[in-house]
Amino acid sequence: MEDEIYMRRCLQLAQNGKQLAKPNPMVGAVIVSHGRIIGEGYHVRCGEGHAEVNAFAHVRPEDEPLLGDATLYVSLEPCSHHGKTPPCADLIVRKGVKRCVIGCVDPFAKVHGRGIQRLREAGIAVTVGVLEAECRALNRRFITCNTEHRPYLILKWAQTQNGFISDASGQPLSLSTPVTRRLVHQLRAECDAILVGHTTFSTDHPQLNTRHWSGTSPQRIVLSRTLAAQNATLPGWRVAGNIDELLPQLHAEHCQSLLVEGGTATLNSFLARGLWDEVRIETAPILIKGGTPAPTMPTDFCSEQHQIIDGNTITTLCKSFSLQPKS
Repeated sequence: MEDEIYMRRCLQLAQNGKQLAKPNPMVGAVIVSHGRIIGEGYHVRCGEGHAEVNAFAHVRPEDEPLLGDATLYVSLEPCSHHGKTPPCADLIVRKGVKRCVIGCVDPFAKVHGRGIQRLREAGIAVTVGVLEAECRALNRRFITCNTEHRPYLILKWAQTQNGFISDASGQPLSLSTPVTRRLVHQLRAECDAILVGHTTFSTDHPQLNTRHWSGTSPQRIVLSRTLAAQNATLPGWRVAGNIDELLPQLHAEHCQSLLVEGGTATLNSFLARGLWDEVRIETAPILIKGGTPAPTMPTDFCSEQHQIIDGNTITTLCKSFSLQPKS
């Protein structure tokens, strides 16, 4: 289907904004006239032009007359409000395209449906929901932040084949391989913050940085009632007394993603409350006699994926999320 072909191109373009667009969503746009792409773009950096602006800027002067018969494809609903940049919906109307195909509705309360309404009121034919699942998945962190009013939560741990994360003495096990360790650091580079509990912080002294991958290290957080009660100040660390206070604070600071790396008690405290969006479990083909049991895997997931990487099995569980913003 033609619409899906061009929407997939939008998704390809959008991913180029993975590092610099946040806290804005990743968005790609393609302008097509008579079966030919005459302009395309993506949201490069927060505070700069959106995907639609860059796509129209990409149109050559000799192709400008084609806009009247053109279709604009965009992976996320065009904005309709004045933020750091003018409304893209108004720009689309001024450019006079004939049709607009939108991947998914923007959950941001100031947009949510208003951009679509603005285009339709101007007489532009609008189609919504082409590759919707893929478009939502691309911006699952942005969407979760705007619908749940908290960061997107990724819980991660490594375990033995018989389900332990440390040995009988409580010492951590070296379960990751050089390859899977780099992938963990890649995940860290993609997250805004990372959290461990008091025991992991005290016994493991984790660095929680991205030394094996390029990119910015996430904000480090230790979840500890003891340290919070002592008003402890730790260089390079943020101390949080409880989850209920921390998540709203991170949301207010535009932190869109939180990676929780352990230990078992901390991970189970998130799981027991249903506070997770994604779980990543690395299982090494190792058996030990006793130790600290791994967290309890959730059962309320909508998708499950298994990969064998460097001999270890990476299991990823994902939850679904809603597009409807909370009041």
